[in-house]
Amino acid sequence: MAELGKIEKPSAEEFAGKRKLYCVPNIIPFEDAPDEYKSLVNAYWDEIDQQLKKLEVAGKIKKIFCESIFVQGEEALDALSRLNERALRIVQTKIREGAVFAPIEAEEIFGPFLDWAHCLNVVRTKEVFETVMQSYKELERKRLRHMQDAINDALTAHEAGLLIMRDEDRIRLELAGDIELFLVTPPTYDDIHRWVKGKMREASV
Repeated sequence: MAELGKIEKPSAEEFAGKRKLYCVPNIIPFEDAPDEYKSLVNAYWDEIDQQLKKLEVAGKIKKIFCESIFVQGEEALDALSRLNERALRIVQTKIREGAVFAPIEAEEIFGPFLDWAHCLNVVRTKEVFETVMQSYKELERKRLRHMQDAINDALTAHEAGLLIMRDEDRIRLELAGDIELFLVTPPTYDDIHRWVKGKMREASV
């Protein structure tokens, strides 16, 4: 895996001819969330938009990859509109500029993966938990393999792509060594994590 870089204004010459992947942590705005959280999330996606514009000096985004999406075209945009309205705005802009949506999920893997994840939240006995966890881990491995293969296949020579995905999953992808990775993490990303941790501490008291 190529080294990650928090690069705001890369040199176009340095990355000319290389495949590039701009990795954006998927922060989701929840409708019933507190106003403070909503403000942080809105600021986060505004900052992401600005950083991507700077990064595109190294290469304009031609492929868009997003977790949880296994369809293409308008169907993909409809699905993203239900999952993350703020990410959708950025994706729509990139599509107008010439990018295309490339699905990285497989429905036959993603569906069972979600089912097993939901099962983990309701099991109570150790024996059943271990059985469910084994099946969940197997689907998780299949999902990650499919994702990395889909990105490797879709991102052609010299192209730049946008990956919207939870950081904890993205770091486990084993992408081709010739793909240069750019980690896009604006200042508000840390603010959101501090806010969430603070709420968790309050809830545990």
